[in-house]
Amino acid sequence: MKNILYIFLISILPIVELRGAIPVGAALGVPFYLNYLCAVIGNMLPVPFILLFIPKVLDFLARFKIFRPIVEWVRRKAHKHSGKIVDHGKNAAEDGDNATEAAEPIEEKKPKRFGGAFWGLLLFVMIPLPGTGAWTGSLIASLFDLPKKSSFLAALLGVLGAGVIMCLASYGVVGFLKIFIS
Repeated sequence: MKNILYIFLISILPIVELRGAIPVGAALGVPFYLNYLCAVIGNMLPVPFILLFIPKVLDFLARFKIFRPIVEWVRRKAHKHSGKIVDHGKNAAEDGDNATEAAEPIEEKKPKRFGGAFWGLLLFVMIPLPGTGAWTGSLIASLFDLPKKSSFLAALLGVLGAGVIMCLASYGVVGFLKIFIS
């Protein structure tokens, strides 16, 4: 039981995440399916909090003069690059349909299209390299203001895929397939 707790706690840590927890669990002799399950649950635990609360944390930090330039810089960078990733839609004045009303801002925005960004986020989270993973992927999704449900799903599928990759690397293909061969 102590080993399961280690795996769970290691997988919650940023940067290390499941990529570090699964090899530790394999070294401790934990069966791969239990190791995989604990690591995935631990790795996914912070994701909803990151997706929901990072904008609020940035708003809070922006209140302080010392942090304001950093927060504004982060938001400018995210906004600049989010246009390349997400189609935020255009209002009618930008399309030229209502040229006479171009002076009035149109409050209603079209919904964002996540499209290819979903697959990019999924692959980013799945790649078992330092600096990629559920923490970073969720942070990017939050800063780019990507749809939360789709971002969560992309992170979940990415973590599931990364778990399979790490189990194969840690237990070997034969060790991983023992459950099906016995």
